[in-house]
Amino acid sequence: GLPYSMKEAGFPLGVLLLFGVAYITDYSIILLIKGGNLSNTNTYQELVRKTYGLVGYLILSTLQFLYPFIAMISYNIITGDTLTKVFQRIPGVGPDNMLTDRHFIIFLSTIIFTLPISLYRDIAKLGKVSLISLILTIVILIIVMVRTVTFSPQVPKSENAWIFAKPNAVQAVGVMSFAFICNHNSFLIYGSLEEPTLKNWSQVTHVSVSLAVVISIVFAACGYMTFTGYTEGDIFENYCRDDNLATFGRFCYGVTVILTFPLECFVTREVIANVFFHGNLSTVFHVVVTVVIIAVATGVSLVYDCLGIVLELNGVLSATPLVFIIPTACYLKLSKERWNHSDNLISCLILAVGVLVMTVGFVLTILYPQECSHGKEMFYCFPSNVS
Repeated sequence: GLPYSMKEAGFPLGVLLLFGVAYITDYSIILLIKGGNLSNTNTYQELVRKTYGLVGYLILSTLQFLYPFIAMISYNIITGDTLTKVFQRIPGVGPDNMLTDRHFIIFLSTIIFTLPISLYRDIAKLGKVSLISLILTIVILIIVMVRTVTFSPQVPKSENAWIFAKPNAVQAVGVMSFAFICNHNSFLIYGSLEEPTLKNWSQVTHVSVSLAVVISIVFAACGYMTFTGYTEGDIFENYCRDDNLATFGRFCYGVTVILTFPLECFVTREVIANVFFHGNLSTVFHVVVTVVIIAVATGVSLVYDCLGIVLELNGVLSATPLVFIIPTACYLKLSKERWNHSDNLISCLILAVGVLVMTVGFVLTILYPQECSHGKEMFYCFPSNVS
């Protein structure tokens, strides 16, 4: 979705916004753990309950559930989009084959991969899975970079492709927030460190977010430079079906998404455990809750298949308050520093930006929903159509 956010914001402004969202993410993740230390709490929910009582706790729990839950739906949509195109390239697999049916692929990947991995109880067991996912992300990045050089001459550049700013910049921030957010599982990861100290956490956060922003900017720039105004919500929808390198990229992407899905499931399950089961799920309830969450997410993704608007709405409604608003609001209430201390001033600024992005972004997304050309072969894939 990141090249698509460049199309939404205008490329130069999009790059600046990406750096801004990365900085805010980095800052708010560390602020969360500072808030946890100030309030002697070790989960995001406990922190908010202690700071803003039951109402705050329930609002956060809803957002913490919605963000990863909608992310799981978007991951399934991506799996259906990308892997069907991979299987179409296998000799003997025609358009009527079950392997080219997105519903069948989503169902199959859920039963064979995402459900079994999601049934783990310890998030640390997903460490190796995350490493594989990171390696595949680098492979995908290289493929997109190569195709920028080799394929972009075939794609005609759209009008106003390099304009500084475009009116959908606020929705773009929503997509970027969606890409960067990890606040909802920060406490889980902080607790899995060998030495969970603020210093170690800050180092891990700075390295992780810096790596993420480098990958994101290169990916967004290369993707947008290749397709400019024709960039889709899912960049792999832009490549032609007979492009074997892009097909390998789709395969890597599909695997990455399948491996990331369980991390989101862990968070949704933990929210349900905390709200309804006092934080402890018996083995039977652990299995039942996991199966129900995945069944509902899979059901929605089988019915709805437009990725762009899913990313926008999840970004402005769930990711923005989780990244911009709640960590800063908690810290401001808990902080013992003077009002003009740098942490307090930066927190106020981030809070104000978050409220603006959330309200304006939601209104614009509803008033001007993005078109979805899911599954179509792009016009430049037929050379006779390109003037």
